[in-house]
Formats: sequence, C-alpha cells, structure tokens
Amino acid sequence: MRNIIGIGETVFDIIFREDQPQKAVPGGSTFNAMISLGRVFGNSKNAEDAPAVKMITETGDDHIGKIITTFMKQNNVSTELVTVNSGTQSHLSLAFLDKDSNAQYEFYKDHASAKLNDSKVSEIQFKAEDVILYGSFFAVNPVLRDHTRSLLTAAHDAGAILYYDINFRKSHIKDIPDIKDNLVENLGLSTIVRGSAEDFGYLYGTTDSREVYVKYIRPYCKVFICTDGAGPVTLYAPNAASPDTFIEAQIPVKHIDNVVSTIGAGDNFNAGFVYGLIKNNYQRTDLKAPALSGGAGILDIIDVAECFSSHVCQRLDNYVDVSFMH
Repeated sequence: MRNIIGIGETVFDIIFREDQPQKAVPGGSTFNAMISLGRVFGNSKNAEDAPAVKMITETGDDHIGKIITTFMKQNNVSTELVTVNSGTQSHLSLAFLDKDSNAQYEFYKDHASAKLNDSKVSEIQFKAEDVILYGSFFAVNPVLRDHTRSLLTAAHDAGAILYYDINFRKSHIKDIPDIKDNLVENLGLSTIVRGSAEDFGYLYGTTDSREVYVKYIRPYCKVFICTDGAGPVTLYAPNAASPDTFIEAQIPVKHIDNVVSTIGAGDNFNAGFVYGLIKNNYQRTDLKAPALSGGAGILDIIDVAECFSSHVCQRLDNYVDVSFMH
C-alpha cells in the first residue's frame, strides 16, 4: 500500500470578512491538503485499496490541539505521527478576506518552541511508492531542521516522490538569511517544486517564473510548477528529446464567478496533484522527463489539481467537501 505523508504545521484558522469572524477551522498549508486527500481516498468506494494518509506535525496540548487531532481522525488522516508538545499552546492564524475574497494573514505562532518527538520520527520507514508532501516555514525552520532533514533525506533515499510547496509568507522575509541554506537543501531533495509568483517575489525579488526556474530551481530540481492566482499555471520540466534543455507549458486557469475564499486554493492544488499522481500510479522515475500530453500526462494531472483548487475557492472551508470526487 502506498503512503501519502504530509510534513508541515497545524494552525487554527479564524476567518474574517469585513473584520467580523465568519468561521474557525483547523488549518495549515500541508494540513489542508492532507484533509482533502483523507476525504477523497478514505471515503472512496475502494477505500480498502486506497493509500494511507498520514501527517508528521506538532500541536500544543491545549483544547485547540485536541480539536485538530480529532478533526484529522474524522477525516481519515492518521495521527500516529503527531507530536503533542506538553506545556505549549497550538498556533493561531487570523485570515482577513478582502472584497475579492483573497486573504491577508496575521499569525500567532511560537516557531522557536516547535519540536517533534524523536522516537516517532526515527521509526518512520519510507518506501519508493510513497508520496511526501511538505512545505511552508515548517520545512525550513532552523529549530526543526535536524528532524526535517533526516525525514526528507530518508524519503529521498528510499525513492519516494517529494512534492515541495515553498509557500513563503511575507512575514518571514526577515528570516531569509537564516533559512536560505535549508531552502536550497530542500530543493535538492525534491522531485517536484511548486510555488506561487507571490512566494518568489518575497524570496527572490522577481515574479518571473522562467527566471525563477533557471536561476533558482533548475540547478537543484528539474520539475517546477508556478501558480499565479487567477493567472496561468506554468510548468517547467526536462526535455526528453534533449536533456540539456527544458520545456515550458502554460495552462490557463478557469474563471470562477462565485469565489468565497482563496485560503485553501494553493493547498488544494497540491492535494489534487498528489491525487493525480496516485490515481495514475506515477513513480519518481516517471517524473525525470514527464509526459506532457496523451494518456495520463502531467498536464492532465494539473487539470485535476485545478479542479480541487477551484472547488475549494467556492467554500469557506480550507478543504474539499466530503463528497468531492465521489
């Protein structure tokens, strides 16, 4: 059985519109994707043959932490790899939706006190058929680096697919000198890198996806997906006919009239992409020079990712509906 393993933070999202709270839900970039994957695989007709969905993360030992772990169990995401840190509080995120339903965030997190349980981390056995989804500040946090490096290296060495969502927030610009080496190391361990134009504006001072790929991604990872809100998705990948060159493809994004919230848009693009990889039985070797058309090519998988993303944009929740894809 394949495993889908998420590595990332958990937060409790309080969502505001016109400065009034609208909803409070468990969240976190990788977490949102894993909940969606737990729903689509765990509620499928062939759930017994579905991959196991697990998440490596940490919470406080407070009431919010219990809400988060209970929610994971209710949505078919294993909590066996969750560290509950005694004497700490869970993280909060306030999301303020503007007139276009895009969010501005304020975070209440203590990154310096984040930690993972040594025994839980050391016991994980990765397999070549596993898919690892990871990202955000959790993936580069210096406090967690010994653990994340160990996990990512073990997964890479086992032959797993590592999908890295950079998801770099404006609030962490000041941390760039401290995390840049960790970021580069992550790129080198990854099979696929995804980021938004906004991420790269903060990190590299450019939103030009080709410049980002050539200068900052391609030396370390050959497959790169850049999203840009309502703009086209751009894919960069090795050219099978000429290994020293690369291909570039732009995929238009379908217009959505009734956008409710974009909070989970990128997270669920990731979920949809991972779903497509699993359903089409992709292995890491298939992504060295991925097919761009015909059959279950990577462009088809991007279409699935966009389907997940657009669905969530029409909801106030951060994840797909429990009946989605069924």
